Amino acid sequence: MAVFLVPRPSRPAPAGRAAQSAIRTFSLYGEEGPVADAEFIHIEDIRSRSERYEWEIDSHAHKGLLQVVFVLEGRVRVRLDERVEEGPGPRVVVIPPTVVHAFQFEPGTRGYVLTVAEGRLFDRAAAGQDLMEELALAPRLLAIDRSSGDAERLAGLLEQILAEFGWARPGRAPILEWLARAVLVMVARLVQADAGARRLDRQRAELFSRFRQMVEARYREHWTIPRYAEVLRVTESRLNRICKALTGRSAFDLVQDRLLLEARRRLVYLAAPVSRLAYELGFQDPAYFCRLFKRATGMTPTAFRSSHQGTDGAG
Repeated sequence: MAVFLVPRPSRPAPAGRAAQSAIRTFSLYGEEGPVADAEFIHIEDIRSRSERYEWEIDSHAHKGLLQVVFVLEGRVRVRLDERVEEGPGPRVVVIPPTVVHAFQFEPGTRGYVLTVAEGRLFDRAAAGQDLMEELALAPRLLAIDRSSGDAERLAGLLEQILAEFGWARPGRAPILEWLARAVLVMVARLVQADAGARRLDRQRAELFSRFRQMVEARYREHWTIPRYAEVLRVTESRLNRICKALTGRSAFDLVQDRLLLEARRRLVYLAAPVSRLAYELGFQDPAYFCRLFKRATGMTPTAFRSSHQGTDGAG
């Protein structure tokens, strides 16, 4: 059987700073250098090899091989070059050629390791080629959404590959190729979706940051949420969704929070009458300010000020 998961050396290098000379490079059969067969495909279940080594595979790399590890049940901790990540299944680990990697599996972890020759990722005539080339760009640990059905579909394909791999029947090679290609395209979809989600997260974070900056500049002007949304060039509903996703509060709540924070600060640190503070905060009716403040804090502005007399900086 092909050997590509390497047992721990008797004296492993310290984690996170393994010397370059300690990183072993293997082909599937323990040979130095890349696999010669450009059509190479190999599969095995995680348990069959990692269980022998107490579910821990030390740092190593492969030349000319892409490896995809599917954790269907259990938990994995993986080192990908200098990055260490972990999480429960279902997850997929994408390991491009020459990337140094190591694993710690939770005992009993169920899943598969699919290994293919690097050349298969760059066959320009193959369907889905643009997607598959993404797999060679960077190592990744991706969670699979349980509700999507992708984990079950991938497991079904991998089981078929494993069954076909163990039988020397007519047509074995093309069937393995079709099945492996289907798996790789599905994994490439996950990579693409993850990249899209990360871009969306960055866009949401940038928009939220702009909103907070705008609130800081305009909260005393009592802008409505539709006006904030208009200036930010988004819909009011989207602005609210982003605020709730990132803080658990609506856009209106965040504006009110900032206004009331300033009111509390001024009541504690400034000796001006409450009516003057209300005008300075943009309220045309001090009585309305007092009602709003009490509804939010449970205290009138005067009572709040009195409760903070003698604190540092109080007037």
